[in-house]
Amino acid sequence: MSDQQLDRQPDRQSPIGVFDSGMGGLTVLSALAKAMPNEQFIYLGDSARLPYGTKSPETVVRYARQASKELVRRGVKALVVACNTASASALKILAEDFSPLPVYGVVDPGARAAAKQADASGVLVLATESTILGGAYQRALLKKNPSLTIYGRACPLWVTLAEQGWVNEQATSLTQHTLEHGLRGFVDDLVSTSNHPKTVLLGCTHFPLFRQQIEALVGADVQVVDSAQTTAATVSHDLLKLELLRDTPSSDDETVFLATDGVERFRKVGGYFFGGPLSNVSLVDL
Repeated sequence: MSDQQLDRQPDRQSPIGVFDSGMGGLTVLSALAKAMPNEQFIYLGDSARLPYGTKSPETVVRYARQASKELVRRGVKALVVACNTASASALKILAEDFSPLPVYGVVDPGARAAAKQADASGVLVLATESTILGGAYQRALLKKNPSLTIYGRACPLWVTLAEQGWVNEQATSLTQHTLEHGLRGFVDDLVSTSNHPKTVLLGCTHFPLFRQQIEALVGADVQVVDSAQTTAATVSHDLLKLELLRDTPSSDDETVFLATDGVERFRKVGGYFFGGPLSNVSLVDL
């Protein structure tokens, strides 16, 4: 038994904890809040140590354990690992560490959605270096459909662009060129071929910020999937079965945002990810 395991059963009135290496997981938090409007959430962005995607699996596990421990200390009833890299490297370990707390990741829901709609052309997974090299999405996709052809492409610079807020109206020609470079070899406009995969899976929670640009680059015949909506549906359905969802909302339950560095930038740039202004952002030391 781990010394981190709970000495209590989760309580339905407690908040749901969500963490990511930075702000990308706010796209997941937004989907969770829409799927479960009665719930309170505590979000932790480990902005001092981002990105996780270039770190070793051992380092990612250590960081994920520290972030999870902080959320568990604050009394959460469930833990959502809103980071593809941490989901790939640490999910099983966190589930064991903090049992009986329900622990959810974003890899399996995203893979399930992509495999469901993929055809014979296959699936292109866009993610961080660690996620691609670790093969988590490849394994999850093949588990859903063993006949799938899967391509993996690491796009670490996309995380940096997103964390700097270089999206939408803030986007620059550098952003466009960086996105094109990440998709080299899979885009008709760049390489004349019709054999590219018709399903693109955004395997990093930062990447939905570039969804419009990605869809324009890959063309109308390609379906782009991100895991936020599917993850939210999975968590909502499971917590309902566990009788851990609240029956009614509380007017006092404001979302709590925690960052390990750069609180002001987190508040400003995080709004792009969350889809609205952030308040109640505090600095936390892990």
